[in-house]
Amino acid sequence: MKTFQLTAEPRTDLGKKAAKALRKENKIPVVLNGGEIITLPYNGTLREGEKLVEIGNGKGLITTDLFVTNEAVRNLVYTPDIFAIELNVHGEKRMAVLKDIQFHPVKDTILHMDLLEVNDSKPVTVEVPVKLEGHAEGVKAGGKLTLSMKKIRVKALYTQIPERVVINVDNLGLGKTLQIGELHFDNLELMNAKNAVVCAVQLTRAARGAQAAAAAGK
Repeated sequence: MKTFQLTAEPRTDLGKKAAKALRKENKIPVVLNGGEIITLPYNGTLREGEKLVEIGNGKGLITTDLFVTNEAVRNLVYTPDIFAIELNVHGEKRMAVLKDIQFHPVKDTILHMDLLEVNDSKPVTVEVPVKLEGHAEGVKAGGKLTLSMKKIRVKALYTQIPERVVINVDNLGLGKTLQIGELHFDNLELMNAKNAVVCAVQLTRAARGAQAAAAAGK
């Protein structure tokens, strides 16, 4: 993946009213999750914006409340590309990926972002764009190639996640589909349902006519 550099500031004033005030200043509330799991009780010192979340069984997780500017994330959000985010917070660099984003239902402005902290030993699940390559046999026979899944969910170390998943369709015949269960990529675990259709070569009217004519001529 490409790397996107982002500076975020700690956020201590929480709640709906505080979030609304931030948005009026063209800023976006952000939560950084996925930090190291710790044993409770925790005797360390929490930094500005950090809070301890209990997850059960005597364990806890430190999350960080942050904010960023709309301008800072424009090229991160409004693009088909995916990025590993080099996050600068508290004067230190932490790697993360974009986990979730909430948009205003009418204005389409960004309301909130969730980031997931990553490292080179813990797999993460993200959606990766699909790119089809090759010339399908079914298209040569008059069919139409359609892409049903523009992105697929993969699980891997963030350092091994590609910018795009490239799928060759040369052998895809007329009227045939390609499903998740038929795909394999080194170092990637595909998380979508195995019977989910990624792409297909659909019969066109011309192809149906050619098939009917061929059948009639036998």
